[in-house]
Amino acid sequence: MTEAEIARALTPILNEVSERASVAGSFIDKEAYRIYLATVWANIVMDPSALGVDEDELESVHDLINLSAQQVLGEDEAIAGCFRFINSRTGELAMDKAKVSKTHRQLLLYFSSMILDPDGHRRWMEDVKERRRNPRRGT
Repeated sequence: MTEAEIARALTPILNEVSERASVAGSFIDKEAYRIYLATVWANIVMDPSALGVDEDELESVHDLINLSAQQVLGEDEAIAGCFRFINSRTGELAMDKAKVSKTHRQLLLYFSSMILDPDGHRRWMEDVKERRRNPRRGT
């Protein structure tokens, strides 16, 4: 897929994110926007084919989402910033306010772990796998 084709596929999704986070006209609830954008990114990463892209095109998707989000959030690393927000106390309160389900919250926190601390996440996943292989370990 070309960048123009990816942009065409993303435009309605990003418009929907902005629309859902709008509180009045052009005013956007940035907390809601961050939750929606983090959710969109997590879903695209889990199933790139749903957007019509291959895994090797995720970097282009990331860059296009980041550019769009920078216009709303004013952050250089908008997607990473969304996950920093999700991982914060303010993010927890915003997810409570938005009535984010337990499963949805776990998904966002899982992706936060991967994005914000990839080495720690890798160690944590290795520990989880080890506990599954050897359930008596650590008890």
